[in-house]
Amino acid sequence: MELPSCFNTQVQQYLVDNFKVPASVSEEELNPFNVQFEVTTKGVFEVIYMDSNNAALKEETSRVFASMPTIVPATYNGTPAISQFRMPVIFPLAVRETVMNPMATAASTNPVIAATPTTEIIDTFVNEYELIENMPFDNEEYTSQLNIPLSHEMYTRFDAAMNRVGTNTHTAQKPYIYSEVNKYYNFSEENSTLIKERSTWLGRKWWNEHFVTVKGEDYWFTLDPGVDLQVGRDFDNDLSTYNNTRLVNFQGGLGKTINFNATVYESQGRFSAYIDRYARSIKPDGGNPGIVPGRGIAAQFKEDSFDYPVATGHVSITPSKYFNVQLGHGKQFLGDGYRSLFFSDNATPFPYFKLNTTFWKFKYTNTWMSLRDVRPEVTADGSFRTKYIANHYLSYNVTERLNIGLFESVIWQNDNDRGFDFNYLNPVIFYRAIEFSTGSRGGNALLGLSGKYKVNDKVNLYGQFIIDEFSTSDVFGGEGSYKNKTGYQVGVKYYNAFKIDNLYLQAEYNRVRPFAYSHNTVILNYGHNNQPLAHTLGANFSELIAIARYRKDRWYGDAKIIVAKRGLELNEDNIPFYGGNIYGTEDNRLSDDGNDLGQGNSTDFFHTELEGGYLINPTTNLKVYASVIYRDFNPEINNALNSSASTVWLNFGLRTDLFNWYYDY
Repeated sequence: MELPSCFNTQVQQYLVDNFKVPASVSEEELNPFNVQFEVTTKGVFEVIYMDSNNAALKEETSRVFASMPTIVPATYNGTPAISQFRMPVIFPLAVRETVMNPMATAASTNPVIAATPTTEIIDTFVNEYELIENMPFDNEEYTSQLNIPLSHEMYTRFDAAMNRVGTNTHTAQKPYIYSEVNKYYNFSEENSTLIKERSTWLGRKWWNEHFVTVKGEDYWFTLDPGVDLQVGRDFDNDLSTYNNTRLVNFQGGLGKTINFNATVYESQGRFSAYIDRYARSIKPDGGNPGIVPGRGIAAQFKEDSFDYPVATGHVSITPSKYFNVQLGHGKQFLGDGYRSLFFSDNATPFPYFKLNTTFWKFKYTNTWMSLRDVRPEVTADGSFRTKYIANHYLSYNVTERLNIGLFESVIWQNDNDRGFDFNYLNPVIFYRAIEFSTGSRGGNALLGLSGKYKVNDKVNLYGQFIIDEFSTSDVFGGEGSYKNKTGYQVGVKYYNAFKIDNLYLQAEYNRVRPFAYSHNTVILNYGHNNQPLAHTLGANFSELIAIARYRKDRWYGDAKIIVAKRGLELNEDNIPFYGGNIYGTEDNRLSDDGNDLGQGNSTDFFHTELEGGYLINPTTNLKVYASVIYRDFNPEINNALNSSASTVWLNFGLRTDLFNWYYDY
């Protein structure tokens, strides 16, 4: 034991002789800390970790160890080996006995093998629990494989950075992963400009940090409570509204390739009259009174409110730089617009399995999902009907400015005990061929084409085109065939508009013909839990949207105007079917030809929404806000299903912004 004792003494003596306490460090800050270091196979000292919170002391310690002379390294079976040690730094500095803890010695070509005597190995394992270290948390989520929550306000912050000319980004496949965005928008650096200096634990947690953080050598996790508290007034219906959501958000990582997230919501709410009517109109079979749009099936709470629990989460694994695999329960979005005609986050969460493949100028996304049809007419033996959906989206950066995307999707049901059809597991199959091979009514395929052009770093143009019936003669025949089930989107984004930093402007036009997204086999419609999977308005509409967003430090403001022409159904049975409600069957259509947009109960729709708020905590996205909505709904025919109504809805809230509320339908 003489050699370890000599080494112990010499290292401490060198530290005593060369360590200079920085002038910026007060006597009260000279707290003891541990330094973990190793001697490499070349005999060089390298610091691995220090558990001090004082940056100046850490910097001086690193300097001293870096200046230590090279020594003869330890050996294992005659081969130079790496030796690791842990040593406390205690002020005032002095040479002390038995303060250095030998951790391990490893041959450079062999697994780590302890080189300490048997008694020391036993002591190490006896103290194994005490040796577990909690390292300082350093915003590991920003370089993780976790999904960034789908929030329009949050995504606007880095949209310009992702769309600069010359970047090889793919912006249609959402939600984004933190690590892929962090290359273009440094989250830690951007959030550091918003830091509020607070000395108390509560002050730091409220304004700047996660509530709980734990980090070890190869793992980390965070735990945050959250809320979505709203109080408001629907003036036209003399109705007080509220939402009371409590949530817990847990996320973390194991090693460099595995990340996970889970969020649990418990909610009660009473909403504006038009939302309440819609929620009750899409109620599920089984006695529950409604489905809160975008959230989930709701139970009755008191006399006029809903109780709706929600749980979301995912596991994200990145085995290489080319692949990311996710298994989760949540939402997806495909497109560059405010709306998507391919797939949006409009409906309630669902189980999914997703494979992202990124290489060269391509990003290829395959997603397989399990959906529910909850209407009484399709419920069997008290259970909701299950259907499955698979989609492919291939994004290709043709040039540094031009991107094109190819989309295909198919929905099928569990007919003839078919279950999950493994034909659709093939990630490169052409779904239309499979649809024909399983029977014309065995599946519902949808095809799409998208594009984006970056005019410059401030302006980009985008669009989508969908076709839900692959019959070119009917699509291009010009006779208004019911098989002409197409739709398109065109839009433009303007970043730092008019040379005003962080002013974001967007204009978008969407148009979808009658009968799109519906099917002659009713369960094969493009819907989930009685809500459209693509555009919020379903089909048979045209819509113009204008959006402005601005932020300054922690303040933000949003404005949105929507003008639309909609063709609604005349009754709940959808007979005759005019093609607006995606849950109708085209077998009940009024005619084969002569179908035009807005047919049925033609309705003028106007919606404007203003919101202003303050970002309390950038790390958890907690914000306080106020909003006002004006909505004008004017059908040509007033009946029990739809009637003219105007709404002014004022809201105040405190919200952890982790998902999008859509009030514009």
